[in-house]
Amino acid sequence: MAEDSGLERTEPASPQRLEKAREEGDVPRSKELSTCTVLLAAGGGLYFYGDSLFAHLAKSMTRSIAFDRSAAFDLNFLMMQIVGSLQDVLLAFVPIAGLFLLAALGSPLLIGGWLFSFKAIEPKFSRLDPIAGIGNLVSSRAGIELVKAILKTILVGVIAWMVVARQKDAIFGLIYEPLDQSISHLGHMLGVCFLAIVGGLVLIAAIDAPYQMWAYAEKLKMTHQEVIQESKEANGNPQIKAKIRQQQREMARRRMMSEVPTADVVVTNPTHFSVALKYADGSNGAPRVVAKGADAVAAKIKELAKENNVPILEAPPLARALFKHTELGDEIPEALYSAVAEILAYVFQLRTYRKTGGVQPMEPRNIQVPNGLDPLSNEVGANV
Repeated sequence: MAEDSGLERTEPASPQRLEKAREEGDVPRSKELSTCTVLLAAGGGLYFYGDSLFAHLAKSMTRSIAFDRSAAFDLNFLMMQIVGSLQDVLLAFVPIAGLFLLAALGSPLLIGGWLFSFKAIEPKFSRLDPIAGIGNLVSSRAGIELVKAILKTILVGVIAWMVVARQKDAIFGLIYEPLDQSISHLGHMLGVCFLAIVGGLVLIAAIDAPYQMWAYAEKLKMTHQEVIQESKEANGNPQIKAKIRQQQREMARRRMMSEVPTADVVVTNPTHFSVALKYADGSNGAPRVVAKGADAVAAKIKELAKENNVPILEAPPLARALFKHTELGDEIPEALYSAVAEILAYVFQLRTYRKTGGVQPMEPRNIQVPNGLDPLSNEVGANV
């Protein structure tokens, strides 16, 4: 059961999975919403433009059949009449065609957005699999589409019957109206009927669009293992990255340790911290930190310093301050100039003594640092 639970698609789709699906042309779509939008645009066009449309068509028809008897035998004239009539009809439908076009282009923006993908039109022989096709016919999705089609048919049929029943008297009354008025009245009634019928599809579209969004999210859900695998592919294997970071730290530590033999002095805590300082003679800069460490690393720094005859000086407050307020390669803070200068003076005197002899310099004791730089004194002050 534990293995099966790991295969359950319980995790929402990641941005990478959504982007990949979009690249393959797979986005949420609601055919009901698109159809409803286009038909509503058509109905709106008939409602607001129906009178003018039918009047224009009536005039065009009148002009096309009103000509002299002699012109009926002129083939060129008849062809010009046909071409002119077609132009009139096309011009009459331009406003409605424009609404159709705007609705068709704008409806994808309501759900899924515009998308063109070459992968979606690539030939796939798996689509020709008859077994898979039969499976799609009897799938739950096919059942839902069948139910939607039946509900649409019933809904549109009921609305159409109700609208026509209410307009029955007006429809029969058209035969008693003048031709121009009856044509205009008919266009208006068709627009009203069309809008009423299409308006019934709004209910289905309002249900279908959220369902399609939900079904799309369910289809792209991921298993917990897929989420982990995707994270590995996107960000790298955490174990490998940890190993790389460990190796980088080891390399940095080895580089740091290689600088210890060149240091002028190592300041210690003496058990917890060690900081190696180096001062370049003739430079205008302050002494720099070439190595530092705590606990085991601190012990290793002291060991290397002893092996290479680098002076080791115990100055706990200064060691803690240097460890806290400096990084490798940094110059020491200006506030510590005086304390470090005292130590370097002793180191240079010791170096001279080792070379020429004379009076052995006294090792400085109780080297103090300014208030606020020693972390231990800050903690004590806070506790007090």
